[in-house]
Amino acid sequence: MTKNLLAIVLLLISSVCFGQEKVIEEKTEEQTGEKVEEKAEEKIEKVYQTFKDTRVINAHSTEMLKAGYMDFRIGHRFGDFGGAGGGWETFGGLENATDVMIGFEYGLTDKLMIGINRAKGSGPLRQNVNGIVKIRLAEQDVNGDLPFSLAVLGQSSLSTMPRSQTIGQINFFSKFAHRMSYHAEIITSRKFSDYFSLQLSGAWTYRNIVPSLDKNDIVSVGIASRIQLTKSMGIILDGRIVFSEFRSPESGYYSPVGIGLEWETGGGHVFQMNFTNATGISQTDYIPYTQSNWFDGEFRLGFTIGRQFKI
Repeated sequence: MTKNLLAIVLLLISSVCFGQEKVIEEKTEEQTGEKVEEKAEEKIEKVYQTFKDTRVINAHSTEMLKAGYMDFRIGHRFGDFGGAGGGWETFGGLENATDVMIGFEYGLTDKLMIGINRAKGSGPLRQNVNGIVKIRLAEQDVNGDLPFSLAVLGQSSLSTMPRSQTIGQINFFSKFAHRMSYHAEIITSRKFSDYFSLQLSGAWTYRNIVPSLDKNDIVSVGIASRIQLTKSMGIILDGRIVFSEFRSPESGYYSPVGIGLEWETGGGHVFQMNFTNATGISQTDYIPYTQSNWFDGEFRLGFTIGRQFKI
């Protein structure tokens, strides 16, 4: 009887000891796993805010909306500051508006965002409804293993302007497809320091119908930059070169170039004020149809307001 009791006690003690060892091993594995995960997180720490906003004046940046966040955006471009259409008669163009855009954008994930907006339009196709999709393919690392960020942008535009009854007018729209334009772009950027970021992009823009002496597709390259002055304010720049035999100063077309100030006021609110010779706001509008020359005073004041909120 005594032997049986002793055997039972030893069995219980061994079970408890084994259970404790197992718990200790599991905790050790968990702690080790946590350390490995912490090290992995340290290795893949991402650069924060290469740009403050998803736009740099007219250009899209590599910045994305966070998952579940919506951005309400308003963009405005006034008339020419100087030149024949500016000056005192229009109060530096403030009494005119070459383009106005209102829209919403939403982050489906941290790497995928969509958007829709309505723009007045400044080119031959007006009253445009624009849809966008932007995908982040790569994000710059803090430790330099990945020294740049990479994103792709797709946009489609639908002109809702009334159909002309005059054959030969661009808005005669003999086919519904003539109302459509498209834009595809690959964008890469690098944050060199807390005070300087640079971005380069290559784009292809296609319009289903174009004026005479033009062709449907256009290739362009863009450059954008941010120079941070304070924690909340910076200088932003945006420029683009369009490659086309029909796009030159001799034919009345100019490279769109802009410079501006950007404020991050907190709470998801970013405000940009800029001067640009581009009359339009969307890619399918200002890239093919910029016909204003900085040196003739044909630049304009513009602003963009973005307000983010979580849904």
